Amino acid sequence: MRESDLDLYEYQGKELLRGYDLETLPGIVAGTPEEAARAAETLGGTVAVKAQVLIGGRGKAGGIAVVHNAREAEEAAERILGMDIRGHTVRRVYVEGGAEIEKEYYLSITVDRAAKKPLILFSTEGGVDIEEVAETKPGAIVRTHVDPLLGLLPYQVREIVFAAGLSGDAAKGVGRTLNNLYKAFEGLDASLVEINPLVLTKDGRVLTLDSKVTVDDSSLYRHKDIAELHDVEAADPQEQRAQEVGLQYVKLDGNVGILGNGAGLVMSTLDVVAQAGGEPANFCDVGGGADAEKISTALDIVTSNEQVESVLFNIFGGITRGDEVARGLLSAIEKTGIELPIVVRLDGTNAEEGRRILAENTPENVHTEETMLDAARRAVELARDGGR
Repeated sequence: MRESDLDLYEYQGKELLRGYDLETLPGIVAGTPEEAARAAETLGGTVAVKAQVLIGGRGKAGGIAVVHNAREAEEAAERILGMDIRGHTVRRVYVEGGAEIEKEYYLSITVDRAAKKPLILFSTEGGVDIEEVAETKPGAIVRTHVDPLLGLLPYQVREIVFAAGLSGDAAKGVGRTLNNLYKAFEGLDASLVEINPLVLTKDGRVLTLDSKVTVDDSSLYRHKDIAELHDVEAADPQEQRAQEVGLQYVKLDGNVGILGNGAGLVMSTLDVVAQAGGEPANFCDVGGGADAEKISTALDIVTSNEQVESVLFNIFGGITRGDEVARGLLSAIEKTGIELPIVVRLDGTNAEEGRRILAENTPENVHTEETMLDAARRAVELARDGGR
């Protein structure tokens, strides 16, 4: 999980990749059905009308339509625009020219944080989720790490192409694309560049048919043009608000809200909630030395997610003493008037005093537990009971 990644729309990513000599089909962005019709007429022939959302699975959700004329493009855009795809509203479509496809591949470069190196994944099973390929045909994926000091070397490109069993136009085109994609990965300070599918056409071209580009926010001072591509309207409102007040927050799909002080502790809390049979609703790190106001803001952000049925507040007192945390939490609860059940686990400096303060002063909806596992189990149980 990364709190500092900027995801780009397909059409934005392709524009950047074209700057590194990756070949794409011609396409036009449209915000209305009428614009989609004009785009299809301009491109001519068979075109694809593709929902632009910052999440995968749009094809399965009906967000991609292959059409044969302007009228069909208009009808497809009318259906797709405004569609909700896994919580993301479609506000634009990308009308893209067609191609006669011979073969589909998968190609990506990402950061392997455990190995501290870029990782290349290539598969001849393109056009489907790479997770599905990894589960059903793990041998169909070629994996190669790149030394960031040396860059992608010619022998590594040859090894990938050979391991995938490619030859002729496919081998040349994939090799060229791989070299250019690695240049893009480095040049854009990307944390992920993905092409799925990368296609071989019947006339021997290798094209970027779909793309996903994610850039590390910490590098955007070097890429002001990319920073301007950030779509504020598409950002999750809770994540946007958290960013404005300096909180590390990532929205997830569960119903147990999570707060903690320290990214490592919060990540561990997510794991323990899952171990207890629950599903975390978010990642939220209030940081060290969080005062009552910051805790109030964090609680308000976490509980503004309608999916949240209970909150687990996991604090390890180091610089921040447990008694100060307890007083801050009580002040925050009083200020926000939160009625959802809150489970508090305090450990570390002055933890016993903090638990005593909570036991003597907390409202009925606040529960304390001594261990992280017990706190997770209690929060999961309360969430299952619908917050009662």
